[in-house]
Amino acid sequence: MTALELSSSVAVVGTGTMGQGIAQVALLAGHPVRLYDAVEGQAKTAAATIAARLDRLVEKGRLTADDRSAAGHRLAPVGSLAELAGCGLVIEAILEQLPVKQRLFEELEEIVAEDCLLATNTSSLSVTAIAGTLKRPGRFVGLHFFNPAPLLPLVEVVSGAATDETAATRAYETARAWGKTPVRSADTPGFIVNRVARPFYAEALRLHEERAADPATIDAVLRESGGFKMGPFELTDLIGQDVNEAVTRSVWESFFQDPKFTPSLAQRRLVESRRLGRKSGQGWYAYGDDVPRAEPHTAAPAPAPASVAVHGELFQARALAGLIGGVGIDITYGEPLDPYCPGWIELPSGARLFLADGSAADDTEAPVIHFDLALDYGTATRIALAPAATVGDAQLREAIGLFQALGKQVSVVADVPGMVVARTVAMLVDFALDAVARGVADKEDVDTAMRLGVNYPRGPLAWGEELGAGWVLDTLERLHLEYPTGRYAPSQALRRAAAREDHS
Repeated sequence: MTALELSSSVAVVGTGTMGQGIAQVALLAGHPVRLYDAVEGQAKTAAATIAARLDRLVEKGRLTADDRSAAGHRLAPVGSLAELAGCGLVIEAILEQLPVKQRLFEELEEIVAEDCLLATNTSSLSVTAIAGTLKRPGRFVGLHFFNPAPLLPLVEVVSGAATDETAATRAYETARAWGKTPVRSADTPGFIVNRVARPFYAEALRLHEERAADPATIDAVLRESGGFKMGPFELTDLIGQDVNEAVTRSVWESFFQDPKFTPSLAQRRLVESRRLGRKSGQGWYAYGDDVPRAEPHTAAPAPAPASVAVHGELFQARALAGLIGGVGIDITYGEPLDPYCPGWIELPSGARLFLADGSAADDTEAPVIHFDLALDYGTATRIALAPAATVGDAQLREAIGLFQALGKQVSVVADVPGMVVARTVAMLVDFALDAVARGVADKEDVDTAMRLGVNYPRGPLAWGEELGAGWVLDTLERLHLEYPTGRYAPSQALRRAAAREDHS
């Protein structure tokens, strides 16, 4: 099945931000586009807005004047659904309310031809449920664009329980012909991105509720150590706290209140107080021309130790040994006292530095300081440290000085199991493996969706392979012991991956 012919008209129903963006994409791909909105005059206003955007593209040299003129002639606002009768594809981008969407498609089904593809841009509702009242649900598919649609490449092509394979393939090929990167998803709550991404927000909110660190520090650690483009607090402020919380709640309820998807009370209070982020001028952060940027906690300069001892293998943090030697700090190597103990870095003061592993530093009587996971210890510009209660001030300053000597800023956070990056990444890997095992999408599409849809530095499945399924499993099992609620219980898919790794 090939893509929709360029001669076929594309209709967009609902002309808000997403509807306008989708219409612009179809228009610049070469289709005639018809705009409809239930609010009188709104379709004409949206058409004018799109035309103005095309003018700006010409001014920036991204669109020729001739192509702009041709696109303008293909764009037509209409005043009734009946005028969509000749379209080959209708994409809906209206309110996220199931009965409203169902009524719309029931009406469209009586208007359009039998070979017209019907699509919803829903991000949180069931594609199967929307199509459930249709006479011919086989031609119904989800086409989930990401905002802003003209700029972001990802489109999730979602097959409902009754979607015909030919319809899904036609939608997939059409999205690809429009210059997008489509991925296939089953009709599961949140599809790929909004399902797998939940821990990125949820773990940060949990850390905030536990008073592990302030939002600016958590954001900075995930950006500067974890490699994420934005931290979860600044990202949810950009998305809108109400929007992000609604998606989280929808996914949680759709999974029958599974504790892995539990919403945050702190975020609920933010929404209730109407502190919705950038659009309201206040969210986790304050916004305005004269409002200073919130700064993360950063430790004061401290002297570096003259030498360290590395005991055993550092595995996921093995790059640190080379970095330490590269700045002139003497290193001696020894074996761990216990063969089952992970490797650690011992400081002259006797403090021991362990990579965060899902346990609390206070779980041992030794003066232990956990350091967080980094995407790349060589390029990371910040490291988080979590000292046990037994660690003295001088010992902590020695650890701070060590990482500062490596060119890192240091944030000291409370001793919470798994710290910031380690627990977030471990959960993302587990969610991704579980999604693949349950047939939501294949491995390549999951990683593609997370890189392009939410701009992760690495697909979670590729990240998990680099870290090792065994490390992810051990981290989550320890977190599960610390928080025996089911939230951190490792999936069977992760257990199987770890078992395969052990036997390879």
